[in-house]
Amino acid sequence: MKGKLILKVGEIFEGQSFGYEQPRSGELVFSTGMVGYPESLTDPSYEGQILVSTYPIIGSYGVPDRDQWESDRIHVSGLIVSQYIDTPSHFQSKMTLGEWLKKEKIPGLVISDTRYLTQKLRDGGAQLAKILFEKDINFIDPNLKNLVDAVSIKKPLIEGKGKKTIVLIDCGVKRNIIRSLLDRGVRVITVPWNFDIFSLEEEVDGVLISNGPGDPKMADVTIETIKKVMAKKIPLLGICLGNQILALAAGGDTYKMKFGHRGQNQPCVMAGSKRCYLTTQNHGFAIRKIPTGFKPWFVNANDDTNEGIIHEKLPFMSVQFHPEACPGPTDTSWIFDYFLKKI
Repeated sequence: MKGKLILKVGEIFEGQSFGYEQPRSGELVFSTGMVGYPESLTDPSYEGQILVSTYPIIGSYGVPDRDQWESDRIHVSGLIVSQYIDTPSHFQSKMTLGEWLKKEKIPGLVISDTRYLTQKLRDGGAQLAKILFEKDINFIDPNLKNLVDAVSIKKPLIEGKGKKTIVLIDCGVKRNIIRSLLDRGVRVITVPWNFDIFSLEEEVDGVLISNGPGDPKMADVTIETIKKVMAKKIPLLGICLGNQILALAAGGDTYKMKFGHRGQNQPCVMAGSKRCYLTTQNHGFAIRKIPTGFKPWFVNANDDTNEGIIHEKLPFMSVQFHPEACPGPTDTSWIFDYFLKKI
């Protein structure tokens, strides 16, 4: 079936359907990643967004088993590709990408000129769009919702048997963050975004604020929790949305970026050095004002935006990129070790 991608600014793009044929609306964004579409589609940070893949060949290695996903379901509202491959070749493939989209009721369109779409988003910024087949729907702005509440765990979950206990505040966590902690012999208690961590009977050695979707200012309860954690001087690590939440809790400020950073090739320089790391990122908001007592930890080499902050004296730190993703493949996984040594 033919489908249409309609931008709120008025442009219409026709495409061939390869997913579930139902109308969906969301924020249109692009990712420059050449691989990792199963991880991207199941990343909760994409909740409410229609994803345009700049890499042309999507679907070539199919879809792996559920235990390799980053969450329990697909979070994008729709997928736009330039070329869809329906004959995957990979020993871990369990189904085609098209079958997966249909199973999860997510529309997908093949629109040949994704280059033009990407250029439009870079020039005009991320914008609202909808995928239509026969029935029309209204444009929906996902950033007006508390997306963190929609993707966060509903009750605490305890994993691991290590001597150190880390409370992970789930704002939309990717599973590999938890795997990275468990691999280091840490006991992890994953709690909802609005959970009172001080009600836990266990002694807390450190707190990790996860990645997640939407505007960080919507996670107001998490921000208040982090203020209390900082007052008790409990070691803190923020990742992606967690970077922004830490900044807000400490008195800084955030803003919505023009088109964000989404891909596996974002270069980040460690502040005060010439060392540059290859990072995976997926965010549409960033830190505008670094809070008092903190200093820049990393800076984006492309646009000089903040990529992390670290306290000058206390064990509080955060990064805007994903150290668990390791596109290099181990470029920034040391962030977890650095954090655990501060405990």
